[in-house]
Amino acid sequence: MRKISLVEQKTPRLKPQKKVAAYARVSKDTERLMHSASAQVSYYSDLIQKKPDWQYAGVYVDYGITGTSVSGRDEFKRMLADCEDRKIDIILTKSISRFARNTVDLLETVRHLKDIGVEVRFEEQNISTMSGNGELMLTILASFAQEESYSISENSKWGIRKRF
Repeated sequence: MRKISLVEQKTPRLKPQKKVAAYARVSKDTERLMHSASAQVSYYSDLIQKKPDWQYAGVYVDYGITGTSVSGRDEFKRMLADCEDRKIDIILTKSISRFARNTVDLLETVRHLKDIGVEVRFEEQNISTMSGNGELMLTILASFAQEESYSISENSKWGIRKRF
């Protein structure tokens, strides 16, 4: 007697897509910087949508706002809220100075995001917050970004005083 076996079709399991967003910030409302922000939006939109394992979660942009504080950066705050709501798994940003120019704010934000499972990738410095040495590199480079911001501010004040 012949034996009949049921062969079940196995469907391949696809890895779930990562929800990826980008963050850009320009500190002044000049035409050149507005063009830079627009270029970043286009670049990140294309980059995210071309990757088959990524799902586009948007590009958040703050215009004409300093990175020395989180206050006043509405898009940054909205992005963080979306991370809390699990709408974002990965944040791409051009550089540390675009994300934050305050070392304490940067590290607190990145640590919190890491705790809730959100990775931040800084393209210029080639740093991922999920890598082993990511936080060490961030601490060092964020200190430089903060000092650069302070130096720019002091130079501007000096120029104003000299013009008087």
